[in-house]
Parts: sequence; C-alpha cells; structure tokens
Amino acid sequence: MARLFFRRGRDREAAPDAARELAEKARAVLGVGEETTVSITEIACGDPACGGAETVVLVMRPGRRTEAAKLMKPLSTVTDEDLTEALAPLMVTDA
Repeated sequence: MARLFFRRGRDREAAPDAARELAEKARAVLGVGEETTVSITEIACGDPACGGAETVVLVMRPGRRTEAAKLMKPLSTVTDEDLTEALAPLMVTDA
C-alpha cells in the first residue's frame, strides 16, 4: 500500500500522480510487495541545497522498523537514478 502526502501549493494537482509514480518505482527498486507500505512526502526544507523542498521516502515493512530515505530536492525533480541511489541502503539482501 502506498501512502501519499503532499505540500499545498502551485504543483498540488500534479503531486498525486508524481508521488504515486515515485512510490511504484520505489517499490520496484526495493523488490517489495503490497504488504510493504511506501510513503512519499515532499516537505519544506530550510537548506539552500535542496531548493526549498525535499522528498522523503518511508518504507514500512511488516515486522521491521520504518526506514527512511531523503532526497534533497523537490518531488517533481527526482530522477530514477536519484531514487535508486537513495534507496540503496534500504535494499534487503538475503545473505
């Protein structure tokens, strides 16, 4: 299940589709099923490096602590490569 939260503002109409698409990409990158909740949130950021907003990806797997990945850029500018790089530490390996 993907939970989506959005900032209010000029990009409000495009945000649901962009967040939903990003959540599906995150799910694919991580190789998780519907039992895992992926939450995409764009929040205000005071750091000039993030352009006024940052994107937070929360991954909630059953029986595990919630994990987070932050991208120091607005949701609308996150690329597939950005997402893959940010999620790399959250990937599960069966070793």
